Amino acid sequence: MNGSELTLLLLQIGFLILLWFFVFAVVYSLRADLFGVKVRKLPEPAAAGPSTSSGTTGAGSGAGAGSGAGAATAPVAPVAKAAAARATAPVTPSGPQKATKDAVSRIVITSGPKAGLELPLAGEPLTIGRSSESGLVIRDDYTSSHHARLLLWGDQWMLQDLDSTNGTWHDGERVATPVPVRVGAPIKVGATTFELRK
Repeated sequence: MNGSELTLLLLQIGFLILLWFFVFAVVYSLRADLFGVKVRKLPEPAAAGPSTSSGTTGAGSGAGAGSGAGAATAPVAPVAKAAAARATAPVTPSGPQKATKDAVSRIVITSGPKAGLELPLAGEPLTIGRSSESGLVIRDDYTSSHHARLLLWGDQWMLQDLDSTNGTWHDGERVATPVPVRVGAPIKVGATTFELRK
């Protein structure tokens, strides 16, 4: 009799533990849906790092070399030429630079979990993030629930960051206020990069 009562008591305790585990799982799932999950902090993008560090390294080696100025100038020259070419490239009109409603018609994901995916651009604002309510859903550890938004300002497509944890990047620069998007310029959200194309 005592053995069966002990077994029944253990079964009741096990059932209560299982029930509480289920309740906590439901509450955690609801919390993630309502408030979003905490995203991991993304390290600084590599796009900004190499150009700065290589320029600094070249300058440091040139200063330290002293008499070997010729050896120090050789590595710096290609970097300086590339920087000068990059600075003057947007000025030359080689095609439509601004991503206007007529100039672009689709989003092309170039890297990340959904690389190769293409989405047509309509005239409505497009929200990007982890939330299933977003127009472009990106599920990775570095993307916030509501991360960024593409919207038309008159005829020009603009990119807006929605106070995301890891920020939104346009052509290697962090977006602080809404910025005009350029055709083919890389836009980075979390671990995903995409472009606006014709």
